[in-house]
Amino acid sequence: MNASLETIPLINLSLAFIPALITIIILFKWSLRSTNAIYAVSRMLAQLLLIGYFLSYIFESDSSVVVLVILAVMVFSSSWIALGTVVERRLELYKYAVISIAVGGGFTLLLITQGVLMLDPWYSTPSMVPIAGMIFANAMNSVSLAAERLSAEMDRNVSYDVARKIALQSALIPVINSLFAVGLVSLPGMMTGQILSGVSPLIAARYQIMVMCMIFGSAGIATAYFLVLSRSIFDRALVDNSEST
Repeated sequence: MNASLETIPLINLSLAFIPALITIIILFKWSLRSTNAIYAVSRMLAQLLLIGYFLSYIFESDSSVVVLVILAVMVFSSSWIALGTVVERRLELYKYAVISIAVGGGFTLLLITQGVLMLDPWYSTPSMVPIAGMIFANAMNSVSLAAERLSAEMDRNVSYDVARKIALQSALIPVINSLFAVGLVSLPGMMTGQILSGVSPLIAARYQIMVMCMIFGSAGIATAYFLVLSRSIFDRALVDNSEST
């Protein structure tokens, strides 16, 4: 196997956009939000190109302060994005999203980087930043799903305790499905990347086990904590709905 990956020529890379273009056409034909999909793909392209240059600078700087700033940006940004499913309550819930993602994701990140990988130095940028990105992104997705489901259930005048159970279960469906599918249906990104880079599949499997555990754990802890912290907001909304009816 090759010791390193070959650079993908831009003309070859452009072929990867064909399935995305077909999907956008389908959305347009079905009168769905094709413009939002176009914006998402465009933003993805711009963000990844920028982060490629940015990470090159970060890796060279080797600064703990820079790493901490990046982690803070990840937490605050992911918390804001997570609440896009409940725009009307976004400002009220934002602080709870920040706390829950910081606690659930931060605890998991600390355990993985310092206990499992034992990074030296502790802020080793090539490892810390990508792992933090995976952890906070998955916590963000689960909190987002939970917020949307909890809001929907509470708007239906379902009690908080019942709505919380439904929200947590719904939020963890994608993560749990990925646990079932890994190795049978899919070879996740980290494992695939390592194998393509020439790493033994047995070693790659260990890293992927670590990744799946940290994704499930961070998502579960962050989501549960968010649901607990946000109870007062949704209880007040439930009372208002009852009074209005």
